[in-house]
Amino acid sequence: MKRIISFLIGIVLLCSSIRVQADDVKLYAKAAVLMDAESGKILYGKSEKKKMANASTTKILTCLYIIEHCNLEEEAEVSQNAASQPQVRLGVRKGEKYKVKDLLYGLMLESYNDCAVVLAEHAEGSTEKFAEKINQEAKKAGAKNTHFVTPNGLDASDDGGSHGTTAYDLAVIMKKCIRNEKFLEITRTGSYSFHDASGKRSFTCTNHNSLLSSMEGAISGKTGYTSKAGYCYVGAFEQGGTRMIAVVLASGWPPHKSYKWTDVKVLAAYGTEHYEYREIQPDTSAVAKIPVIGGTQSYVGLNAGKKKVKILMKKSEEVKIKCRLPKKVEAPVKQGDVIGEIFYMAGKQCVAKTKITAREDVERKDYWWYLGSAIEKYSL
Repeated sequence: MKRIISFLIGIVLLCSSIRVQADDVKLYAKAAVLMDAESGKILYGKSEKKKMANASTTKILTCLYIIEHCNLEEEAEVSQNAASQPQVRLGVRKGEKYKVKDLLYGLMLESYNDCAVVLAEHAEGSTEKFAEKINQEAKKAGAKNTHFVTPNGLDASDDGGSHGTTAYDLAVIMKKCIRNEKFLEITRTGSYSFHDASGKRSFTCTNHNSLLSSMEGAISGKTGYTSKAGYCYVGAFEQGGTRMIAVVLASGWPPHKSYKWTDVKVLAAYGTEHYEYREIQPDTSAVAKIPVIGGTQSYVGLNAGKKKVKILMKKSEEVKIKCRLPKKVEAPVKQGDVIGEIFYMAGKQCVAKTKITAREDVERKDYWWYLGSAIEKYSL
């Protein structure tokens, strides 16, 4: 009897541990998010929209901005401001020149603060102007609660507030970054050597993103630390055909440097265990055509997208399909015009959408159309 009771207790404990693993992710980080890199769907969140200091994770946007707006083969000159930046730094000196490309490796592999300032001043003339630009870029990407003051992530404030972002916003920015092949090339590099323009000083940078070698499928990432922000990390990984972004903010303070790695691996395990891709093909037979007002024909045919849609879903979630389509349209209609949309809903969140377009042209009835119709009618 005792053996049976012990066995049953063991089953209960086992079930409890599985349930906690699925529904109660334990993290050191004060804020975190796990995001589907394709759709932007939040797979897990913890205070993900709370604005916090984010340290050198800022540099992912600095890097992307430089890639998109500068000639990487150009030389950037070092100012006194750049040369006086605090550790961690490359040690550039006023008046020296470096290739923009080389400074990007120093920025992302070693997280050098002086490299960030040289690049910012080269791109926009000053760090203040550069901050304005990257804040604009952040908003364009969908990061609405981000305010960057410095290009390197060092804690600072200006009239707009203190330097910081949210775990969610940082994931949105990273989502854009990993679509850039040059960004991926730089952040995946293990070691990189270069010299200044004079050739007199040589440097070697080593990548400090240990997840690239210790975690299956890791493809990019950036660490960060200040005494205000704590240990931070933003990164992307791909496992089982699923590309995800993980962000952890305030994941411990010294001496707990490894907490951020543990947190990211917990998020990755949660994502791969509890989410799966599903292929969904909606029945679009009810939206084959739509009436046209004032057109040379009464209806226009519709393309409602009969292909399967691939969606990353929680295994327990169900997808509901909603359609937005007007009762009629006005002529003229051009082939390819967007008439409506199909929404794929998981609860209240739209996880995918496809467009409903016109299959053909429908011209508007004008004077010449009426004249032609009359001539045709009376000639019979």
